Amino acid sequence: MLKLFEYNWQVRKEWFDWCDSVDETELLKRRTGGPGSIFYTLFHIVECEYSWITALQGKPMPEEPPFEDYIGVQKIRDYSARCHAEIAPFIYAWDSSMETRILSDQNAAGEWESFRYGEIMRHVLAHEIHHFGQLSIWSREMGKQPVTANLIRRGLFDI
Repeated sequence: MLKLFEYNWQVRKEWFDWCDSVDETELLKRRTGGPGSIFYTLFHIVECEYSWITALQGKPMPEEPPFEDYIGVQKIRDYSARCHAEIAPFIYAWDSSMETRILSDQNAAGEWESFRYGEIMRHVLAHEIHHFGQLSIWSREMGKQPVTANLIRRGLFDI
């Protein structure tokens, strides 16, 4: 599972780099599907990962910060780096004994739900990969080459 987090972090960085070559108005433009714009989707990816992993660490789930404070490639990069610094130690310390721990949380409707830690970790991974696909579609609609989604040739797995 750790290798998939590292994959997501690599691809995310490549999307930030990709944004450097795109006009900010295109990055803020409302898109069909997904959470909205390219910028907001990147912000959403970081915020969701951070929120869930923070909750798994036993800390209160933070409120979503105002997106307006993170408009700009460098601001989203910095936000991602700050969040990563807080949650990476937990992810690197993951072991199989944590799989079946239970997180109970109130959803938006005020109802209590319970999930296994392993389920949440995999949800976070799949969530980011899902949004990478949306970014790829939007990139192609703009006539730009998207970031590669290939897992191989990233140096994640030593032979």
